[in-house]
Amino acid sequence: MNKASAWYKFAIIVIWLTAFYSCTAQVNDAQKNKIKMAKDSINNNPLICDPVEGICGIPDSTASQQVTSQQTGKPIKIVYFTDPICSSCWGIEPQLRKLKLEYGKHIEIDYRMGGLLPDWSYNSGGISKPSDVAHHWDEVSAYYDMPIDGDIWLEDPLASSYPPSIAFKAAQMQDKEKAILFLRKMRELLFLRKKNIAKWEHMAAAAKSAGLNPEQLKIDFEGKAKSLFEEDLKLAKEYGVRGFPTMIFMNSSNTREVVYGAKPYPFYETAIFKLYPQAGKSEYTKTWEALFAQYPSLTAKEFTELSGTPRAESEKYLDELTANGKLEKITTKNGAIWQLK
Repeated sequence: MNKASAWYKFAIIVIWLTAFYSCTAQVNDAQKNKIKMAKDSINNNPLICDPVEGICGIPDSTASQQVTSQQTGKPIKIVYFTDPICSSCWGIEPQLRKLKLEYGKHIEIDYRMGGLLPDWSYNSGGISKPSDVAHHWDEVSAYYDMPIDGDIWLEDPLASSYPPSIAFKAAQMQDKEKAILFLRKMRELLFLRKKNIAKWEHMAAAAKSAGLNPEQLKIDFEGKAKSLFEEDLKLAKEYGVRGFPTMIFMNSSNTREVVYGAKPYPFYETAIFKLYPQAGKSEYTKTWEALFAQYPSLTAKEFTELSGTPRAESEKYLDELTANGKLEKITTKNGAIWQLK
């Protein structure tokens, strides 16, 4: 048995055990009620994300098989449907960042915007106005162990997620790698700093922080980027995507594996090995200096995932680095994030 096959079988066992543990874990009555309300609401409202299923949007278990992928030089292409305000997408940042470090030489990720919140022209799922989302986001933050301050929906709520989505497409026109950092910066502004990223001033600040040209971003935002965003929406419909995050893994034969919603790390690894069994995991340096050089900001959950440090020790260690003047800590009511000073 080769190493890839052995690893594939091991990953399947890990996933089965993860699923078994999740199904058999004891949940008190209050948690059950919250989960039921989330599942009832998600069918009607895009901003009620089901933390158990890891989905923001309206679930659809199937993706269209009519679309043919355009394969690049790497063995695996991942079409990632997301949205700047998707809390479940924020929840998988630890897994996604680790996937890039370990399998970056085998994968190319194509970021696509899904259009989570067109506007507020509905009243469903217990949500009729932005303030109804605030408490839900606080609960999602605790579930994913990622800092999210729901008070944005009380203080300066977004009317739509379309403007920051279009801004991301404009950023891709300048530089695809910087666009990914731009998306990260927007999410940090939204989830931690309670900034309305549908407003140009905050999109421009994120662009500058990501090394993009804000003036050019504005030009493209008002020009071609809108049509590029509409192409993403069209592609999502063609794939049958109705919830976020959705990751569609494809190989050169257009064979596919879909990872739908926020899932534990082995799910993403298994999708790669099923399509490309010879994939080898890259080793990377796990010191704090190396990780912050790769990713300028990290939450405690991300540091745990990337460094292998137990979660109970991660925050203490990062706080010690902060006290020694190595890092800067940004604290919210629902957690913190650290960045190089």
